[in-house]
This record gives sequence, C-alpha cells and structure tokens, in this order.
Amino acid sequence: MSDDRQEEENKKKLFVGNLPFTATQEELQEVFSKFGEITNVNLITDRMSGRPKGFAFIEYSSEEEAQAAIDGMAGQKISDREVIVNLARPRQPRSDRGGFGGQRNYGGNRSDNRSNRY
Repeated sequence: MSDDRQEEENKKKLFVGNLPFTATQEELQEVFSKFGEITNVNLITDRMSGRPKGFAFIEYSSEEEAQAAIDGMAGQKISDREVIVNLARPRQPRSDRGGFGGQRNYGGNRSDNRSNRY
C-alpha cells in the first residue's frame, strides 16, 4: 500500500481506550454507529485468556465520520468509564529480533558465590 493510501486509511481508523473489560464488539458497534458507517470493529483481547484488554480499533468509511466520532465521544462514558478516542497511530514495523536484549548472565561460573565448605 502506498504511503498516501496508508495515511488516508489511518485517518478513518480510531483508537478507543479505557474501555470497560465487559465491553463487546456489538456494544461498540451500537455506540459508535451513530457517527457514521463502521467498516470494522477490532476489540483487542489477551491471547492467553481471551479477555478484552480495554481498548479497540474502530474504522469508519470516511475521515469525516471518524472525526465526528472523536468529537462526539469526547468526555463520554461507556459503563461508567470515560473513554479515550483518538486517531489510531500507524502500526510500526516489528523487528525480527526477540524481546530479551541486553546483557545476558546465564549463571555460568558460580564458584565465587559459594563458600569454601571443605
């Protein structure tokens, strides 16, 4: 996808945070559909437990609808939690490296940790 097209798509996609952990995709669809045509609702869940993490991405069919949702949901609550609604930031490319960088100490030579017992 070209950079221009990617940027255009990003203006239609919203980050919705501070959601109650009981929120469902259907509930989000219902609440946010009053601002325009929603093309996608992605409620983020924990991979291990399957429980919602408290945030979602909602995509509209136009930039104007997305902006209307940002403006319309400012200060609004869902189940007593004030939600945060912003344009979604573009996803950063992942590196292929693992997440355990830095100094590694595998406990190799432990003789200096032992008292002289003999």
